[in-house]
Amino acid sequence: MRLTLVISNLDMGGAERVLSVMANYWATRDHDVTLITIGSKESDCFPLAPRVNRIGMNLQVSSNNLAETIRHSAKRLRRLRSEIRASRPDVVISFVDVTNVLTLLASSRLHVPVIVSERTDPYRHAIGFSWNALRYLLYRRADAVVMQSEGLRAWCRRFVRDGAVYVIPNPVERPSTLTDCSSTQRGASKTIAAIGRLTRVKGYDLLLRAFAQCAHKHSAWSLVILGEGEERATLEALVQELHLKDRVSLPGWVRDPSRILRGADIFVMSSYYEGSSNALLEAMACGLAVISTDTSGVREIIRDGVNGILVPPNDVSALASAMDRLMKDHRERERLGALAEDVRERFGVEKIMRMWDDVVTETCGVGKT
Repeated sequence: MRLTLVISNLDMGGAERVLSVMANYWATRDHDVTLITIGSKESDCFPLAPRVNRIGMNLQVSSNNLAETIRHSAKRLRRLRSEIRASRPDVVISFVDVTNVLTLLASSRLHVPVIVSERTDPYRHAIGFSWNALRYLLYRRADAVVMQSEGLRAWCRRFVRDGAVYVIPNPVERPSTLTDCSSTQRGASKTIAAIGRLTRVKGYDLLLRAFAQCAHKHSAWSLVILGEGEERATLEALVQELHLKDRVSLPGWVRDPSRILRGADIFVMSSYYEGSSNALLEAMACGLAVISTDTSGVREIIRDGVNGILVPPNDVSALASAMDRLMKDHRERERLGALAEDVRERFGVEKIMRMWDDVVTETCGVGKT
């Protein structure tokens, strides 16, 4: 089968990681895979199998006004349509809101099935009036719309026929491909870890304020936030303001976060909202005790008090209380971490990719008219 995958870029990010996993999975099973990005290949952060035909259009440019936006969008559409046609796909799979709109427009009248996937919470994530209106109109024409959680299925049921809506969670790597993350490698110094883009939505301001509330009780503990993004300067200033310079580190993006996770003791996801968190799944697969804000889809991963702890979003005190509880109770950390590892089976790559295979098979059987 010939599969063409489309995304804005392959730089650091959850959607980018998942699409690279999908491309590699299908390529190693002798499918012909083309991966197209609106941006260039120079920003790629995830390795691809040699069989993947990688095309970077290098057309991800900023616009200063409406005229430039229209001109750049038209250029992207023409090029994307050309690349999709040249790849001769049996199916096109697109990730992320605006790119999904562009892909549906570019594939119009090419008579190829198109699957689009939302990769965050569309109730909360704003993409602008014009793009949102186009999404509302064009998603009706998609052969399938894939959401990341049952909690988000209702969003597109309002304007997409029910039979075209699917829920497929993120995959997490199986133990054979994970760095050894056993708790025996964790030493006397204690670490809370967080992973994700340094953006407002990740709630790292909440995490820093929560850590500041309980850090003085636990002098052996430190906080590391892995990732890069536009909020770095703001977060560094907040670290200084909270007098946490010697307790908090922001080392940037790392290709293999599991090597950090294997030395950590607690993982915290403090997001204001999420679609589904790759970092949360990876931390749980590493046997870490996890604390997460109760955002859309998280309850499909965490059973509160069983394999992790849930706290309300945007609640610094609740987050600090949960962190304090686990920082002082190593037995509870070990209990939660041991039960968290069940995500390896529940969300393993093979299991999740079978779900994608089913959607692709059903979609190609329907086709476009």
